[in-house]
Amino acid sequence: MKESYGQPLIVLSGVTKIFGEGQAAVEALRGVNFRVDEGEFVAVMGPSGSGKSTCMNILGCLDMPTEGSYLFKGIEVGRLSRNSRALLRRHYQGFVFQGFNLLNRTTAMENVELPLIYRGIASAERRGRAMHALETVGLKGWETHTPGELSGGQQQRVAIARAIVTGPAVLLADEPTGNLDTARSREIMELLTLLNRDSGITIIMVTHESDMVAYAKRIIRFLDGLVASDENNGRHN
Repeated sequence: MKESYGQPLIVLSGVTKIFGEGQAAVEALRGVNFRVDEGEFVAVMGPSGSGKSTCMNILGCLDMPTEGSYLFKGIEVGRLSRNSRALLRRHYQGFVFQGFNLLNRTTAMENVELPLIYRGIASAERRGRAMHALETVGLKGWETHTPGELSGGQQQRVAIARAIVTGPAVLLADEPTGNLDTARSREIMELLTLLNRDSGITIIMVTHESDMVAYAKRIIRFLDGLVASDENNGRHN
């Protein structure tokens, strides 16, 4: 059994997800149960079609369960309106993707400021918070560079700064090292470890790479739409 780190942040109970109808129906999730406590660093693994990506979409409020319960900070997400789910994502969740998803013609600073613009935060405060986020990820002095002027590892650092600038309760990372070489991948994982340890940000990361899993404190493995295993990794950051 996994250790308890804090208060439950996420609780999935009996979550199923069916795509399509009748003979074409596909049961992507078949009754998933797990919880993630505040301050955890969880790696999610599984072969293609195992249900892990569907589960992450539900956690990120991009999709809804067909049946079952998803509690986020004790709130039943399934009872929220579309607008309320969007607000939950905006205020409590940060996202990091394999492809960085940066705006190519804008500076690192402007990319990081973007979530704060959506929140309606004044320019001076946006700039200060973005500067701090970039410094946190080791990019002080790179604020005015565009993505085309940055390495892949630096671009992912900008993406992580953008994800943390709002002070999210959880960082959802989808293959964050998938486009990076080994050295840059290790740098990004060490950064995520630091954010988890020093800033207390809960991290849930999907990855196929066994080397990257070593950085997580807990591993959830999916198979055929179910949680096949859920165990501590033996690592204490």
